[in-house]
Amino acid sequence: MNYVDIPPPPPHAELRADVDVDLAGTVHRVRRLAARAFVTLLLPGGLLQVVVEGGVPESVRTGAALRVEGRLRTASLRDPALAWPGLELAAERVEVLASPTATPPFDLGRPELAATPEHRLEHRPIALRHPKVRAVFTIQAALVRAFREHLDGLGFTGIHSPKLGAQGAEGGASLFELPYFGRRAVLAQSPQLYKEMCVAAFGRVYEVGPVFRAEPHATRRHLNEYTSLDVELGPLGDLGALMALEVGLLRAMFAHVRERCARELALLGVAPPTAARAVSLPFAAVKARSGEAGDDLSPGEERAACAWAEAEAGAELVFVTQYPSSKRPFYARDCAADPTVTESFDLLYRGTEITTGGLRIHEPDVLRAKLVARGMDPEAFGFFLQAHDCGLPPHGGFGLGLERLTALICGLDNVRDAALFPRDAHRLSP
Repeated sequence: MNYVDIPPPPPHAELRADVDVDLAGTVHRVRRLAARAFVTLLLPGGLLQVVVEGGVPESVRTGAALRVEGRLRTASLRDPALAWPGLELAAERVEVLASPTATPPFDLGRPELAATPEHRLEHRPIALRHPKVRAVFTIQAALVRAFREHLDGLGFTGIHSPKLGAQGAEGGASLFELPYFGRRAVLAQSPQLYKEMCVAAFGRVYEVGPVFRAEPHATRRHLNEYTSLDVELGPLGDLGALMALEVGLLRAMFAHVRERCARELALLGVAPPTAARAVSLPFAAVKARSGEAGDDLSPGEERAACAWAEAEAGAELVFVTQYPSSKRPFYARDCAADPTVTESFDLLYRGTEITTGGLRIHEPDVLRAKLVARGMDPEAFGFFLQAHDCGLPPHGGFGLGLERLTALICGLDNVRDAALFPRDAHRLSP
């Protein structure tokens, strides 16, 4: 058989009753009765029930690839996992394209994936076939699509910066090192330096890409490799304008998820995301309210700040501004009125930080002085300083953690469940 002759499945909107179709998909579940079989087929758009009169051979089981020809018809189906609950396909011809040789490590046909978190991750390629696990990444894909579309509409240019380099962007020690043709190289902590330099060329840039942090975290909210949604633009001299940009971006992303992923949200049993209101609180005010010491916010302080904002202002987004300069990277702009704090923010959502952003230093002499004050060698950042010497406008931006945002929207307890194949201190496989 010539497989290229198999037509792609029709788009979601084209599946309707009394239409003849020719579909190819993977068997999700099989129920065999005396006179017929009910095969749940996994298609690119989701699950569809197929009714086969007379039954199907034993080779038709979970994981088998099938080509099915038949007619769509209305049906009284209540399974919330089905993408087209009011439709089923009455098969007229079934062809087995491939047969599995092993049984899945868990029952994919159950409403919940009955397995421990570690067992699910050990068998991640199979777990991804479960409707609720798939729903998480359908929502994640919608977030990225809306991120790109919204920024494209505002005149931003998408960039792709290198992930191998000689220096980290943050100036800290949390770097993955590797040999590189007789030299030391590191994996990128962030596209920060590159996106700043690109502002002079493009004005407004964004990037969707992996970043790497070599901290041995053992928490529910950290990964050693995650996807960062980065934004940088200039000229920009107002932190409020940058925060307004992110609020508008998140509203567009959330609206897209509500519109395109209503079934997935319902399947997961979570409320659609909204961002109707945002508030801004100085770091010192949050600290004063909590009574805790330190130059960063604890998870408890983040939750308390969000609870207060929700109760007092009906706000889901909380910008915490004026972080201590000692806590921020070398490129962060200090406040003119108080150089001990920065023109920067963290954005909290549903009790958790999802974004770090702020204004950057654009004056070469100020940047060099801060590098020296931090005990860092300006010569190691020669390419970055050259860009400033040749002129960079006042600029700023932010980075948004995709997996963490996805986990919060989907009601997941652990960010690893929002990573396709998570990487933490103990996991390099699958």
